[in-house]
Amino acid sequence: MTPAALDATVATIAAVQQADGMVPWFPGGHGDPWNHVEAAMALDTGGRRAEAEAAYWWLVATQRSDGAWHQYYRAGRVEEPTLDANVTAYVATGVWHHFLATADNGFLEAMWPVVEGAIGFVLDLQTPRGEVIWARHADGTPWSFALLTASSSTYASLRCALAVARRLGHERPEWELAADALGRVIAEEPGAFLPKDRWAMDWYYPVLAGVVTGDAARDRLAAGRRRFVLPGRGVRCVADKDWVTAAETAECALAHLAAGEAGIAGDLLAWAQHLRHHDGSYFTGMVHPQGDLFPAGERSTYSAAAVTLATAALYGAGPVVPLFESVCEGRTIAP
Repeated sequence: MTPAALDATVATIAAVQQADGMVPWFPGGHGDPWNHVEAAMALDTGGRRAEAEAAYWWLVATQRSDGAWHQYYRAGRVEEPTLDANVTAYVATGVWHHFLATADNGFLEAMWPVVEGAIGFVLDLQTPRGEVIWARHADGTPWSFALLTASSSTYASLRCALAVARRLGHERPEWELAADALGRVIAEEPGAFLPKDRWAMDWYYPVLAGVVTGDAARDRLAAGRRRFVLPGRGVRCVADKDWVTAAETAECALAHLAAGEAGIAGDLLAWAQHLRHHDGSYFTGMVHPQGDLFPAGERSTYSAAAVTLATAALYGAGPVVPLFESVCEGRTIAP
């Protein structure tokens, strides 16, 4: 991936961004705040500060009074009203990433109420044991289960929220305690989560999020490699289907980087290039050995964003590496 190739990929994300700032999955498609933030992070990585900030102002305009966002939006309307805790928490990751990219303290101050409100909504869904219930129904009723991938991502977002708070001089010891409790249950109590071990994300996300580290991280990734990695092609979305996706492959590369395995990360990103379109965008996934694109012809902004962030991290460019450091700062969960 040359700098020009990476610029082309980021340009395909910017081209899909709507006038209101939202980045949908593809032109005319719906968007969700988590993948929207990931796209904003990719825009910042590519030096497109104005487009990234427009994405964050969209979040400001659509945040609910309880601090949350709905799960899906389309054409300026709510498409799916579920209130997803992980989706809501991820704004903190994006806000901190933008600050690392720009050193704009004014932006951080402007986004502080947004981050504080989001984290408040999320922690209202944390159980006494430590896991975070996945979501609330539109009427406010909480769902009955937690998800490992979502809680792992939420852990990383809490660490970023704490970095924002420290930068602005706000003490939030209750967030520290919440992050520690969440990290402990992820690392030590897999039975706290709805079983979804067919999905690759449940395999690598505890490493990507900075909960499982060091030798334990490398052991975890090695243990799942045969189930989830299709050599020469990338990472299967689910273990029992040879459907390789660009997003899972790039995210898994980031997990290997977090575990200190840059060589494996580089291989995964190289394999992902068979999903690259000539304009720099990325097809969502391909079924092997048939070579069928699935969903047919879909090129998603979140796939392009994941590849952008993983590539930048591999080459030590942009704010992705210091973002990892922020997530790991003060960690007491794993060696």
